[in-house]
Amino acid sequence: MILEHILGFAFGVVLDRIIGDPHNFPHPIRLIGALIGWMDKKLNKEGGNQDGAAATGTDSANRKKIFLGGVTWLVVVVLTVLVTAIVQLGAYRINRWLGVFVEAILTCYILAAKSLSDESMKVYRAMESAEGGNLTEARKALSMIVGRDTENLDEAGITRAVVETIAENTSDGIIAPLIYTFIGGPILGFAYKAVNTMDSMLGYHSDRYEYFGRVAAKMDDVWNYIPARLSALMMVLAAFIGGRDYSGKRAFAIFKRDRYNHKSPNSAQTESVCAGALGLRLGGDSSYFGKMVHKPYIGDDTRPIEKADIKRAARLMFLTEYLWVAVLLVIGYVAWR
Repeated sequence: MILEHILGFAFGVVLDRIIGDPHNFPHPIRLIGALIGWMDKKLNKEGGNQDGAAATGTDSANRKKIFLGGVTWLVVVVLTVLVTAIVQLGAYRINRWLGVFVEAILTCYILAAKSLSDESMKVYRAMESAEGGNLTEARKALSMIVGRDTENLDEAGITRAVVETIAENTSDGIIAPLIYTFIGGPILGFAYKAVNTMDSMLGYHSDRYEYFGRVAAKMDDVWNYIPARLSALMMVLAAFIGGRDYSGKRAFAIFKRDRYNHKSPNSAQTESVCAGALGLRLGGDSSYFGKMVHKPYIGDDTRPIEKADIKRAARLMFLTEYLWVAVLLVIGYVAWR
């Protein structure tokens, strides 16, 4: 089974690089999101609005929300694992090569490198083709990949948001699921995606989710703690070998200094490396749901940010992924031999 797993894993990585996530294809993550949304609606009936307002309620009511949020987390993860196991192991039971094929497809669904790159480049092309400085299309494209308010962002603000998204998602959208899938196949890979999707849907500091989404947010921190640091260290290496657009020395220096400049213990790990590698200052205040959120800066403002930094960040993301794929395949080969 080790050889079959390695083959399915490798083919899945290649498929993600070639086809990514076509919009007209059904996607398992949407089913996980639908389940999360259904449980949110059923169990979080007194949650209030997701408008950034301070959470209110008695201690007992808040504890109940935390408990129900925990139930939601457990049910979603367990059902995701069970369904994935039935599909994957059932395929292998029928035929080993069918199992490899199904594992490759599932691995492709788990990874998001090409999808993240494609969506980021939509923003880049919208800014390139903007007539008379009209950034409406760029802001619209950006709103599809970030949670912040985009209506009033200028070109520098749009570019900064895209670079931050690429940097952060290099860890939780690519390297973390890559590592989990290598260790435990699509079963563990989809378990991670369920954890990460719950955080993206429920892990807000708002009246509705301050307590109900607490377990989802904390568990996402736990599952990403080690992968975020492994991603950052490999991104430093990528900056060293990536060419003149990057500074590996500065990437490592900013990583050491700014890797905790975020409310999440994980998000600034790769953001700090990317900021240092490109010589940019990321972070700072942003508006979410009409409320200004104050965030520390990451990196130094050594030069003005420009549209081309989106391409540079995407190349750094891919190089980081390729390095990790190479390491994991070597480990897999040694384990097989």
